[in-house]
Amino acid sequence: MTDHDPKGIPRTTPRQSATFSRDVNSDIRRAAATGIYDIRGGGAKRRVPHFDDLLFLGASISRYPLEGYREACGTDVTLGARHAQNPIRLEIPITIAGMSFGALSGPAKEALGRGASAAGTSTTTGDGGMTPEERGHSKTLVYQLLPSRYGMNPDDLRRADAIEVVVGQGAKPGGGGMLLGQKISDRVAEMRDLPKGIDQRSACRHPDWTGPDDLEIKILELREITGWRVPIYVKVAGARPYFDTTLAVKAGADVVVLDGMQGGTAATQDVFIEHVGQPTLACIRPAVQALQDLGVHREVRLIVSGGIRSGADVAKAMALGADAVSIGTAALIALGDNDPRWEAEYNALGTTAGAYDDWHEGRDPAGITTQDPDLMARFDPIEGGRRLRNYLKVMTLEAQTIARACGKSHLHNLEPEDLVALTMEAAAMARVPLAGTEWYPGKPGATF
Repeated sequence: MTDHDPKGIPRTTPRQSATFSRDVNSDIRRAAATGIYDIRGGGAKRRVPHFDDLLFLGASISRYPLEGYREACGTDVTLGARHAQNPIRLEIPITIAGMSFGALSGPAKEALGRGASAAGTSTTTGDGGMTPEERGHSKTLVYQLLPSRYGMNPDDLRRADAIEVVVGQGAKPGGGGMLLGQKISDRVAEMRDLPKGIDQRSACRHPDWTGPDDLEIKILELREITGWRVPIYVKVAGARPYFDTTLAVKAGADVVVLDGMQGGTAATQDVFIEHVGQPTLACIRPAVQALQDLGVHREVRLIVSGGIRSGADVAKAMALGADAVSIGTAALIALGDNDPRWEAEYNALGTTAGAYDDWHEGRDPAGITTQDPDLMARFDPIEGGRRLRNYLKVMTLEAQTIARACGKSHLHNLEPEDLVALTMEAAAMARVPLAGTEWYPGKPGATF
């Protein structure tokens, strides 16, 4: 039935403004009421071109597929062979990204170590130092050196299997992180040398750096501290991947970690998460181009992170030139974070399962992103580690399945020629042909 006004004239359905949508209006009202910017955890929620916009071609006559249950497909990767005496050798090319103790609970850090070790890969400390749980249950542990230097000491540097110098993070290029006071417990305060219960903000740049030349000096210092034994990574946000990768290589990095804007964070300004940086898909090819121009592609390893969810994402990142990937948000979901079974309690926090808005609050019902003893007791690190190991196994099997279908005997043999794009944007970013054509925007020598 058509709705009419009192004079019998049919009503038109009111239209919501695309510019001033309900979400935008809600943000304006919140800002007007509070006078402070919005802080949240998680990664970018806007839709940007991503791995879903790419498809594998597979093999048929022109390329011959491998038999899934009879022909092997390798997944191993070696990281740090450029300069380190003891490079890292992983069974799978999927690593666990840096997530700090403070942002995560001690049991959650233990579970990450357990799961990664069982799957044959590495985990990473994150900001705030190295916990006994993480070191004790991680066969291969990467120690992050961040601008904050929270919890940093030479002894822990020597106990690490690799060191990752963090210059930037995908969720907040050029910005520091936050840890709200309710998550700074006695133990966190002691490890970070901070007052208990007081909000803290991590620095956005290293205190002893004034330019890229200082990165080379810092890497040499780290090599001297560790006797040139362990690999040195440099992590950069997805801002200017070609130049940042070039500078990291020239400074002496063994591995470059590139984090796109879909990467998560424990807490920062929402305006950073949604409006600074580039999509992961847009960052890979420029970084690979930098490595190729310097003649070190596959010598200096490239790890890509930011929105990796499945074996298909792994395979696509490697086809575009990455040597490995790193997961953070997906690993926490595998542990049990933001599980719908806690929906009522997430609702009580003013959010919902799957929104990840609660990470900074310190009241995570799943007991993972919290320092509350009662909530932490809900989480079983042994079961969490088992779940993470299962997830990593499935991702690896999925990536192998795709690689075999493309006729590849190792994940590293995947290449851009195995891919096509579904959209113009993805074709331009990944530099692979638009499906059904041999063209992508910006292809040298091509005309449209």
